[in-house]
Amino acid sequence: MKIAIGSDHAGFELKEKIKQHLLSQGFDVDDRGTHSSQSVDYPDYARAVGEQVAGKKADTGILVCGTGIGMSIAANKVPGIRAAHVSTEIEAQLSREHNDANVIAVGGRVLSERSALAIVDRWLNTGFLGGRHQLRVDKISELERDEARVANK
Repeated sequence: MKIAIGSDHAGFELKEKIKQHLLSQGFDVDDRGTHSSQSVDYPDYARAVGEQVAGKKADTGILVCGTGIGMSIAANKVPGIRAAHVSTEIEAQLSREHNDANVIAVGGRVLSERSALAIVDRWLNTGFLGGRHQLRVDKISELERDEARVANK
């Protein structure tokens, strides 16, 4: 499985820890940046990871900023992305089971390393339930298509 990962300066340290954790488990990790703790703009990295996932160049994505909120908002602007801001293991699980989230965003300033790694592991080891949840995910995709048509008029 290939995982695109990205962060801003506030999430850099946690991103590096998550990356090493994933590599130690044998995942193929595509680090889209940032590569230091110097101040950068999180939407650039949310876009970079989102485009990798939406373009099928990565199976899934993980984003880290100070809280995870900004990254999730920005990533959800990329067509085809269902990014979930996740701060607990149960949210990670449900974001996959119910929403088929293909990107998660976590907060480097609000989560411990231990919590973040547990969240990532739970998320990666949970599958989409489908069924009634598929109908809802389909409606999200329909909404996205409708909005794109309106924007292109």
